[in-house]
Amino acid sequence: MEHPQQPDGSPGRQAPLRVGMIGYAFMGAAHTHGWRTAGRVFDLPRRPVLAAICGRDADAVRAAADRHGWADAETDWRTLIARDDIDLVDICTPGDSHAEIALAALAAGKHVLCEKPLANTVEEAEAMTAAAERAYRNGQLTMVGFNYRRVPATALARTMVAQGRLGALRHLRVTYLQDWLVDREFPLTWRLRKESAGSGSLGDLGAHIVDLAQYLAGEELAGVSALTQTFVRERPLPLGATSGLAAGAVAGTGTVTVDDAALFTGRFASGAVASFEATRYATGRKNALRIELNGEHGSLAFDLERLNELSYHDGTEPAAHAGFRRILVTEPDHPYLDAWWPPGHGLGYEHTFVHQARDLVHAIAEGHRPRPSFADGLQVQRVLAAVEESAQKNSVYTPVAG
Repeated sequence: MEHPQQPDGSPGRQAPLRVGMIGYAFMGAAHTHGWRTAGRVFDLPRRPVLAAICGRDADAVRAAADRHGWADAETDWRTLIARDDIDLVDICTPGDSHAEIALAALAAGKHVLCEKPLANTVEEAEAMTAAAERAYRNGQLTMVGFNYRRVPATALARTMVAQGRLGALRHLRVTYLQDWLVDREFPLTWRLRKESAGSGSLGDLGAHIVDLAQYLAGEELAGVSALTQTFVRERPLPLGATSGLAAGAVAGTGTVTVDDAALFTGRFASGAVASFEATRYATGRKNALRIELNGEHGSLAFDLERLNELSYHDGTEPAAHAGFRRILVTEPDHPYLDAWWPPGHGLGYEHTFVHQARDLVHAIAEGHRPRPSFADGLQVQRVLAAVEESAQKNSVYTPVAG
């Protein structure tokens, strides 16, 4: 595919890539950092421009624009999509709006980056993927924001697996543990409502570890068996909220309609097996994502709380001096690191969004499909749906004595 042209007919290389972002909270700030920083660190073929940011609260979105360096602010995402000075729409909203916004942006001729999970349902994800395929024929590209693929250590792990350093994979263990819901007085935010979030820890955290496991393994899950649990079913409504009350609920509270924890096992097409845990009730765990891959010739382990390291065991070495060894992933020939600091100077969470922006800019300028694609996001959505279906079938009701 040729480099896309700008409205003035100039070739895409070195031309600006004008970004419009919808959503400005936590994830919007992270994506903004990526767009703002990528061109200052990497030699990019196109220059990201923070054209406009969108949110429903006019004062809040204007403050976010001023704080983060966006040139303009909008309060209606449809207006942002219709603007001629937007080349790419970056969707950082709750999952219930992903499909509508993405479909409209593609229809308007924009490239699209959509935060994970791709959608709230398989049907929405299928429609988005089909639209992305049609748009690709017009030179429009789409990507899902699974940022943990962009940690240098996980990218190196993928390379090592692809090189056969572990041999055939046998067993994966994946956990993602947080504790921000342990306090039962934490308010009923959108992340605790199925109509907004789609699911709880499953979609919020489980989507990440499903994608990461499939990415590192280089293959897709073929089946799952699951259980889910909701520990606190009633929570205080946010200050000023007037909706969310359910029948029988205490005044001022609303019902949690998503899972608090999801545990499931899976089998890959090759026969390798995996176990997954996702919870927001692991007291003391703030953002503890860990994955271990065990193969016939070796093992690899990654821990997000030590994200500049890999733990590697070469099972072909003599047992007398074999064992896990630490790989400090800060060398210039490690993924992404030739543009950063001298060896030993670690990176952080925010750099994954810089790398995400870098990869997407290159894909757009060079006309190749970025990964993870909407099709990758759809595959994850199908796994999440299978987990929910399995959990429903595996649920057992035990009456309370007395």
